[in-house]
Amino acid sequence: MKESDKNIEKLIDKMMAESTLESPSIDFTSKIISQVLAAEERKIKAYKPLISKTTWIFIGITLAALTTYTIYSNNDISNFEIAKTYSDKASALFSGIHISKNILYALLVVPFMVLIQIGLLKNYFDKKYEL
Repeated sequence: MKESDKNIEKLIDKMMAESTLESPSIDFTSKIISQVLAAEERKIKAYKPLISKTTWIFIGITLAALTTYTIYSNNDISNFEIAKTYSDKASALFSGIHISKNILYALLVVPFMVLIQIGLLKNYFDKKYEL
């Protein structure tokens, strides 16, 4: 094996001696920089939130209006009586439904898992798009 390694080394030395040193063209660096800048421009994506500012403003104004209306409305019925009425209607509506323990556990655990997934995905996309 050492003999074949020596032959390969001699062949490589011979090829290196025959070849001439190649140099890049004069504007090689500027071409590379322009290609890098073009690739950077294509890669950049503008951040656009899922819920726009106008939508958040609308939601805030709606909640403020509902809160103000509830506080300053002059109703003869107290809020406790309204809550009791709705509670009685809801319990009557769902009184015939039986939920197994497995379904109940799933209904309690799944929302927390979804919240964890949202956090993980947000971190992933923040790192990916460097926001």
